Amino acid sequence: MSVGELYSQCTRVWIPDPDEVWRSAELTKDYKEGDKSLQLRLEDETILEYPIDVQRNQLPFLRNPDILVGENDLTALSYLHEPAVLHNLKVRFLESNHIYTYCGIVLVAINPYEQLPIYGQDVIYAYSGQNMGDMDPHIFAVAEEAYKQMARDEKNQSIIVSGESGAGKTVSAKYAMRYFATVGGSASETNIEEKVLASSPIMEAIGNAKTTRNDNSSRFGKYIQIGFDKRYHIIGANMRTYLLEKSRVVFQADDERNYHIFYQLCAAAGLPEFKELALRVRESHQISIFKIIASILHLGSVEIQAERDGDSCSISPQDEHLSNFCRLLGVEHSQMEHWLCHRKLVTTSETYVKTMSLQQVINARNALAKHIYAQLFSWIVEHINKALHTSLKQHSFIGVLDIYGFETFEVNSFEQFCINYANEKLQQQFNSHVFKLEQEEYMKEQIPWTLIDFYDNQPCIDLIEAKLGILDLLDEECKVPKGTDQNWAQKLYDRHSSSQHFQKPRMSNTAFIIVHFADKVEYLSDGFLEKNRDTVYEEQINILKASKFPLVADLFHDDKDPVPATTSGKGSSSKISVRSARPPMKASNKEHKKTVGHQFRTSLHLLMETLNATTPHYVRCIKPNDEKLPFHFDPKRAVQQLRACGVLETIRISAAGYPSRWAYHDFFNRYRVLVKKRELANTDKKAICRSVLENLIKDPDKFQFGRTKIFFRAGQVAYLEKLRADKFRTATIMIQKTVRGWLQKVKYRRLKGATLTLQRYCRGHLARRLAEHLRRTRAAVVLQKHYRMQRARQAYQRVRRAAVVIQAFTRAMFVRRTYRQVLMEHKATTIQKHVRGWMARRHFQRLRDAAIVIQCAFRMLKARRELKALRIEARSAEHLKRLNVGMENKVVQLQRKIDEQNKEFKTLSEQLSVTTSTYTMEVERLKKELAHYQQSPGEDPSLSLQEEVESLRTELQRAHSERKILEDAHSREKDELRKRVADLEQENALLKDEKEQLNNQILCQSKDEFAQNSVKENLLVKKELEDERSRYQNLVKEYSQLEQRYDNLRDEMTIIKQTPGHRRNPSNQSSLESDSNYPSISTSDIGDTEDALQQVEEIGLEKAAMDMTVFLKLQKRVRELEQERKKLQVQLEKREQQDSKKVQVEPPQTDIDLDPDADLAYNSLKRQELESENKKLKNDLNELRKAVADQAMQNNSSHGSPDSYSLLLNQLKLAHEELEVRKEEVLILRTQIVSADQRRLAGRNAEPNINARSSWPNSEKHVDQEDAIEAYHGVCQTNSKTEDWGYLNEDGELGLAYQGLKQVARLLEAQLQAQSLEHEEEVERLKSQLEALKEEMDKQQQTFCQTLLLSPEAQVEFGIQQEISRLTNENLDLKELVEKLEKNERKLKKQLKIYMKKAQDLEAAQALAQSERKRHELNRQVTVQRKEKDFQGMLEYHKEDEALLIRNLVTDLKPQMLSGAVPCLPAYILYMCIRHADYTNDDLKVHSLLTSTINGIKKVLKKHNDDFEMTSFWLSNTCRLLHCLKQYSGDEGFMTQNTAKQNEHCLKNFDLTEYRQVLSDLSIQIYQQLIKIAEGMLQPMIVSAMLENESIQGLSGVKPTGYRKRSSSMADGDNSYCLEAIIRQMNAFHTVMCDQGLDPEIILQVFKQLFYMINAVTLNNLLLRKDVCSWSTGMQLRYNISQLEEWLRGRNLHQSGAVQTMEPLIQAAQLLQLKKKTQEDAEAICSLCTSLSTQQIVKILNLYTPLNEFEERVTVAFIRTIQAQLQERNDPQQLLLDAKHMFPVVFPFNPSSLTMDSIHIPACLNLEFLNEV
Repeated sequence: MSVGELYSQCTRVWIPDPDEVWRSAELTKDYKEGDKSLQLRLEDETILEYPIDVQRNQLPFLRNPDILVGENDLTALSYLHEPAVLHNLKVRFLESNHIYTYCGIVLVAINPYEQLPIYGQDVIYAYSGQNMGDMDPHIFAVAEEAYKQMARDEKNQSIIVSGESGAGKTVSAKYAMRYFATVGGSASETNIEEKVLASSPIMEAIGNAKTTRNDNSSRFGKYIQIGFDKRYHIIGANMRTYLLEKSRVVFQADDERNYHIFYQLCAAAGLPEFKELALRVRESHQISIFKIIASILHLGSVEIQAERDGDSCSISPQDEHLSNFCRLLGVEHSQMEHWLCHRKLVTTSETYVKTMSLQQVINARNALAKHIYAQLFSWIVEHINKALHTSLKQHSFIGVLDIYGFETFEVNSFEQFCINYANEKLQQQFNSHVFKLEQEEYMKEQIPWTLIDFYDNQPCIDLIEAKLGILDLLDEECKVPKGTDQNWAQKLYDRHSSSQHFQKPRMSNTAFIIVHFADKVEYLSDGFLEKNRDTVYEEQINILKASKFPLVADLFHDDKDPVPATTSGKGSSSKISVRSARPPMKASNKEHKKTVGHQFRTSLHLLMETLNATTPHYVRCIKPNDEKLPFHFDPKRAVQQLRACGVLETIRISAAGYPSRWAYHDFFNRYRVLVKKRELANTDKKAICRSVLENLIKDPDKFQFGRTKIFFRAGQVAYLEKLRADKFRTATIMIQKTVRGWLQKVKYRRLKGATLTLQRYCRGHLARRLAEHLRRTRAAVVLQKHYRMQRARQAYQRVRRAAVVIQAFTRAMFVRRTYRQVLMEHKATTIQKHVRGWMARRHFQRLRDAAIVIQCAFRMLKARRELKALRIEARSAEHLKRLNVGMENKVVQLQRKIDEQNKEFKTLSEQLSVTTSTYTMEVERLKKELAHYQQSPGEDPSLSLQEEVESLRTELQRAHSERKILEDAHSREKDELRKRVADLEQENALLKDEKEQLNNQILCQSKDEFAQNSVKENLLVKKELEDERSRYQNLVKEYSQLEQRYDNLRDEMTIIKQTPGHRRNPSNQSSLESDSNYPSISTSDIGDTEDALQQVEEIGLEKAAMDMTVFLKLQKRVRELEQERKKLQVQLEKREQQDSKKVQVEPPQTDIDLDPDADLAYNSLKRQELESENKKLKNDLNELRKAVADQAMQNNSSHGSPDSYSLLLNQLKLAHEELEVRKEEVLILRTQIVSADQRRLAGRNAEPNINARSSWPNSEKHVDQEDAIEAYHGVCQTNSKTEDWGYLNEDGELGLAYQGLKQVARLLEAQLQAQSLEHEEEVERLKSQLEALKEEMDKQQQTFCQTLLLSPEAQVEFGIQQEISRLTNENLDLKELVEKLEKNERKLKKQLKIYMKKAQDLEAAQALAQSERKRHELNRQVTVQRKEKDFQGMLEYHKEDEALLIRNLVTDLKPQMLSGAVPCLPAYILYMCIRHADYTNDDLKVHSLLTSTINGIKKVLKKHNDDFEMTSFWLSNTCRLLHCLKQYSGDEGFMTQNTAKQNEHCLKNFDLTEYRQVLSDLSIQIYQQLIKIAEGMLQPMIVSAMLENESIQGLSGVKPTGYRKRSSSMADGDNSYCLEAIIRQMNAFHTVMCDQGLDPEIILQVFKQLFYMINAVTLNNLLLRKDVCSWSTGMQLRYNISQLEEWLRGRNLHQSGAVQTMEPLIQAAQLLQLKKKTQEDAEAICSLCTSLSTQQIVKILNLYTPLNEFEERVTVAFIRTIQAQLQERNDPQQLLLDAKHMFPVVFPFNPSSLTMDSIHIPACLNLEFLNEV
């Protein structure tokens, strides 16, 4: 490719610029060979003519295409030169905020002067295990590369961090050490990694200071060796220091400070610990160090006074600072005062003491201060090394070298000379290493090796350190008594003036110039000799050696036993001795003659030996600006440092060879567009690449074919990119031409169609216009016709109407006239009619009056005649006869009635006389009998009976009256109460209505807000629950890790000891306490829940740090439960007694054959009573003992505890005696009742006429049991006394009446008492309800009044609070009630079971006794056959078979053995064994079996810690065993889905709640191990399958230049995975878990966790890799995620929430595909990416890389717009997702439908020793 082709029009180049160093320009005209200038256009559109040196033919540097800008590796650029490197770093630093960039094997780190969130634990875990070229550049990537090479190659490593002051060397070294501390943390409890990190602040305090370039500049170099063992855990460390800047102790330049420790000590001078430093302390070493540092401060403040002669000086004896100096160091004041101003001269003959001048004294004082500080610094480093030293054998180490970079100032002295000398040595080592790596790469790829010319700085090093070099001449001049800096400089001029690396300045005779690899540096020779000598007078040192403080004396004594060298622990060829940087001081007279230069050269040689024996890794720190501004880039300063640190030299070496390297596959995918169609038929990609390159690049030297890669010279990739772009451009033009033609054709057809359409519409329009015209013309004619017709018609109508009107008026006139005439005639007729009528009526009235008068007179006459006739008739006899006929009949009737009454009176009189005579006779007889009785001696029983009857009658009447009074009072009170209750209820209803109205109003106002608050509260509660569950499971995880760590340490101790007499604990001594934090509680007390709870409290008090309030609540709850238990016990006893009495008292209904043996009945009753009493006494005794034990535990120190104990025992004894007495009385009464019953039955048989209570009128009523018993006693006594009454009354009527009356009175009295008690109880209850209602009403009224005074918002809030509190209280009361009822029910059930068991045992004993009795009666032998019974779902085993059971069922069991069996079969078998132990009430067996099972499962899981199938198998079995313990626990909450058969399989005696918790924790541990195994199997596939593999073929492109894959730790071979591999692996997981019967809910949680891990790993890699942030990657991601979602739906796992965990990755994929230009695009991105944080969005936008030159980068302005819109987000500062985050697992209760008796045990388990019960 010719120069003309490269420098054509529109080509962009770099030209020098005084301000920006390099400036970009564009050619406006093609360059032709011979042209003297180039026509350029600058970026500001300025035209520039750039001259060319024709002789050198040096054209400006070509600029890389924009698609190559921003590369992670500078050597991956096509054009490798200084402007390209500088521009790439500037773009990455300013636009993308990337501070790290690779340059071959060097990591370039630019100090951002700002805290960045890229150093967290998540970032460390993201880089852990990754290859160096797979992730974005980072200090962690270099540290990981060193760690990986150490582990793989077993070779020591070194990380060399260099750079000038303020570039960030110390911070980079600290981050590297933090990475090693995190990844290779110590396996023991020494926490050596924390000590390594903790040493940094100490070293910074004593070795760092503020300079003009850096506020925390390290003024010394250090090399830290971090030692590792065989498992690559940190076991120790060692530190070596180089060239401490001692001169800073006594001198600081302007704007600079002394070491930090001096200012820290002064700032703390006011603290009480430092009061006595006069600036007395308590702690030995720390205080001694502070004393020494304070003494240095005081020494610097000592005032020295010159004498008049000028040759001597003195110090005032009262100098306060010298006194403090001597006191703090423990030396004699007078000696120190003397030898500060004098010195001793020793000759062969004698010794002189000579005074010193003022300047000499000051120099000596400063030298002493520097020496003291240097010795203290060395002592601190030595003790830090002792703290970091380990006795274990070191296998390998990684060294971190934090050393000063190349320095050049305006005035350069001895320190800068030594620093630059060290950098020359390091640069030489760096060049040889880079050259070696290039050579290895070429040899590996089998490319012909040609020597590359690179800068060799060995001549410069020889100039400094060779024989008679600068350092030798300096040491020689120091030995001369009168040696000066000027003489030394002159010797340098004379000796090295001919050297090309040495120059003499023109204007100075005391300075010299050395041409270093980075730049020319001018050194000023003043002070070189003094600093090199570092003279400290021996007399001053001897005074310090004699100090009374041991630490001060130790600092200056000879080192007799130097620290032994530490070796790397490998063969002799690789052993590197680690020694102190200071050579050992042998003798005091020689100690101070060894110069600083000689010491530094020795330590530097030792350092280089160490580095050459290790694999180095380089970090070059760059300071972007001198103002310390964040993300501000100064090109001048950057170029200076790039030249000084060797980055440009690396670029030059790379450019001299084949810098661009492509794998054949990547090259083919990128440049397949340049391949001809016929060549694509070849399947060998290497052959295709060869043919393409031979055709495209004619010069064979421009490329080389390696074994796996193609190597290109600099610029060839850019040429290929140009050809590719031209090919694309040609294709684009062809496509554009075709598309444009097609578009024109489409446009023409569209225009033609439009024209035809327009014509059609125009013609139609004209036709329609003509038709419209014709239609309008026709319409006009029609309108005219109708109009004319209308006009004629209107005229006719007008004339017609006028005629009609005239006719109407005329006819009306004639009609009116006729009407008037008719009216007049009618009126006349009317008048005539009325007149004639009046005249006729008047004539009629006259006639009528006359007729009436005549009639009256006639009738009066006729009446008088009739009256007269009647009077005559009345006086006749016939009339009287007719009147007397009725009276006779009445008299006869009355006579008859009188006769009947007389007859009736006679009959009654006779009856009365008979009755009177009978009564008189009876009275006489009774009087005779009464007299007879009165004459007989003794009392008369009849009188007593009569009196008793009378008294009973009176009592009965009084009782009736009282009862009536009470009933009336009760009815009145009841009515009043009902009335008051009704009033209160009415008032309450009104208040409730008002409250409801107010609540409705309030709820209407705040319904939405309340709903939102409720939703938020629910979410918060759920989140808190998840956090609490997560914290708990993290604790379980930490516990398992600590347990694993303990086991590892135990194994290590076993290996280390290797003693043959090692003893093992027997297996039967293992307990659960070694494997869990949960105490094991014996439950041998049957069903006693309170005892178990009390034991839990006792153990909790001893071992747990329980909250006191919780403990008091538990105590209160226990007391309440105890009281409830006692109440229930009393009620149960009463019920039993009543039942027994009812059975005994109830009279037999039929004839019963009575047992004549009364002793048998008495003994049976006594036995039952004694058993019940014995049981109660045992329970009471246990309770009293526990109570006394608790009291004794709580009051150990009190003196009254024995007394209280004895008192309780005495009370118990008295109660027992009283109980015995009561028992005897009860037994006697019962026997009397039985005997009376027997006598009554005998009497009833003898006298059948006397009936029982069945003939009484009240016999059908309900009578209380006690009353019935009392009545029964009365009847029995009555029957016993009937013989005495027999002679009194033969029929027994009087006695029966008396007894009946007595019994009735008693029953009535009992009923009355019961009713009165009920009445009182009801009154009390109503009163309490009334009081409660009053209180509630008062509270509501107060609340209502308070609410009315509040604002509406406060009313809403107050109402809600009141309602919530009310509902909460009700809920708590109901819960407490439910708990009490449940506990009582459980307790009663357990007691009932116990009683049933005892009854069964009693029945069995009786049956056995009867069978034995019958057996004695048999005369012959009978064979008894056992009846076959069903399998009860229990398995019995002997105690000695437990180990065999665990081995066959747990330890040695393989999941494949149970492939066809019931899932979770081992869990069912273990439960059946536990159930049998429960059935036999063997708590030790239950405890031992469960403990052994748990330990066995842990052992299996530890052995198979990477076996997914085994872990899943035991997770399912552990969960199933946990479910079984819940399902068959007897708790109704877990028995809702049980069948009746399953309820029979519940545990009877033990409550295994604690073991359920232990199994739950074990399930959590197994689940976490399962997730860890699955993640370990999936993680290597994720990045390759999700980001790198082409799921959609041909979519994703390849990086333009390809990664060089610098990492030498990459394994050979193709490790790429596709998405199908992940899906296959998850299919395998799903199949295994389903086959092994794992709960579906747990399977959902497993895949939710795995999908989160896929999301986190993929997104973290996306955020840390620039090469995958492209549009095509977004498309691939969306396709892959859709495939995973489809897999979830196909396995019915979409409800697991796994898709929601992928939401950040989905949004990241969408972000890569969205448009990123306008404001609307920014708003769309902000609204879409809600699951991504602001940092993640900005990071992806910064990393976005176009794969083709046709795409555009994301502008900085657009990113700033995004940041501005996302400012309001409160996102966490964490950039990466926590890939190790684990969702808290929940194990929902999942009962089994199988019954225990239906489970078959296969023979393959070898469990023949188990017996089915």
